[in-house]
Amino acid sequence: MCHQTLIGRSLQAALRCSLLFLLGLAGSFAHAQAPAQEQALTRTARDAQLKWGPCPPFLPKGCAIAVLHGDPAKDNVDVFFKVPAKSTIPLHWHTSAERMVLVAGELHVTYDGQKTAVLRSGTYAYGPAKRPHKGFCASAVPCVLFIAFESPLDAVPIDSKGK
Repeated sequence: MCHQTLIGRSLQAALRCSLLFLLGLAGSFAHAQAPAQEQALTRTARDAQLKWGPCPPFLPKGCAIAVLHGDPAKDNVDVFFKVPAKSTIPLHWHTSAERMVLVAGELHVTYDGQKTAVLRSGTYAYGPAKRPHKGFCASAVPCVLFIAFESPLDAVPIDSKGK
């Protein structure tokens, strides 16, 4: 009886060691297969390294977009969106929901069926996917908005003349 208990304990210990070895091996394999780690980054709206590009033609002249992270043609892209002071952003919608924080200026945003929201520097705003909205940069300085899109970046204008 004592001999069987000793064998049972030895077998359990061997199984535990084998399991730990296999888990360690699997972890090493997973680590070896992991893609190169992304670098952390920080940006301000005045960062000289930003590459500002044009906005769609229906948006105000002087409007610009800078990609902060991701690819605008793919899911999960972060951008700065800048419009000149005292300019109007016409009625439009996006395929994606938007998560936004106003970085500079004062922006008045109106979503269909809702009261106008006044965004000041530091204000968070959420815009549902495909919900028509318009805006007005009410400040004497350009409005800069950080926007995180879940889906590829787009902006679809709505002809307000027909409304």
